[in-house]
Amino acid sequence: MKSIVCHGPLDLRVEETELPSLGAGDVLIDVEAGGICGSDLHYYHDGGFGAVKIQHPMVLGHEVSGRILEVGEGVSNVAVGDLVAVNPSVPCGECEYCKKAMYNHCLDMRFYGSAMRVPHVHGAFSQKLVAKGSQCFAFASGTKASSAAFSEPFSVALHAVGRLGPLIGKRVLVTGAGPIGALVVVASKLHGALEVVATDIVDEALERVVELGADKVVNVGRGGNPLAAYGENKGYFDAVVECSGSQMAILSALDVVRPKGRIVQLALGGDITIPQNAIVTKEVELCGSFRFFEDFAWAVELIGSGRVDLSPLLTRSFPLEDVAEAFELASDRKKAMKVQLQF
Repeated sequence: MKSIVCHGPLDLRVEETELPSLGAGDVLIDVEAGGICGSDLHYYHDGGFGAVKIQHPMVLGHEVSGRILEVGEGVSNVAVGDLVAVNPSVPCGECEYCKKAMYNHCLDMRFYGSAMRVPHVHGAFSQKLVAKGSQCFAFASGTKASSAAFSEPFSVALHAVGRLGPLIGKRVLVTGAGPIGALVVVASKLHGALEVVATDIVDEALERVVELGADKVVNVGRGGNPLAAYGENKGYFDAVVECSGSQMAILSALDVVRPKGRIVQLALGGDITIPQNAIVTKEVELCGSFRFFEDFAWAVELIGSGRVDLSPLLTRSFPLEDVAEAFELASDRKKAMKVQLQF
């Protein structure tokens, strides 16, 4: 089969790879659609991020959907012909966190397309994929593979918004209007937020989140302090999800969040300096959000039932052979939100 293999910065190749054998509990999937994620772009442009670098060729990709071709012994949750989304998380099931059902904190997690461990865990950007049946979640008939492939990033957004607590009647700020920020807007409205405001430095990205339900958008890259009015009387927003990884974004969030408000840091970034006085005097809660687990099943149900329409996020789909063009477009925030590959 053909797979998309990253050998290092700007070295992406379509190569022949071997298909693993099907064992008990496994399924064989004919991959149909795969979304290019920010982590895929980091591997493509920089060979990794932070201390995590590609040390040997690695298949990329973890946002995929496809059709079940074969099921192994003991698989009962999916059947041949089902369109499924594949959860890229494979926790060990044995560590202390797995035993507490905190699977996203597994001490021996195998996550598709990750160079965090050596040998690296190959991703799912291949024409065919052997996965555990327990990783697969079936969709209702009529769901498009392109929609199903949004399950993984939507899970990330659902998990982050869940960390905010109840949102009915609350006002939410989303800093960073990339694909994850846009999905956080969707998830916040779904959770009952009264108002959702999104910020970014790219007008084109902000235009797309309006289509997904943002009540207002603010370009914070034009100088001055466009959020100043929101900081009056100790703040306006009950909750903030920080999706940019920018120090300026977290500083702005502390200015505009209300006393006893909660800020969820979703984006990864480098070390930053935080004004402790603002956290103390406003009694702000600052917490992180990492990946997901049970949220994946919720994302599949919400997408498959039609309760959320994420199609405005899809900029374009490319055939496997045009992977270089696809990655270049996905890297241009003015032109693209989510780019997918067709396998």
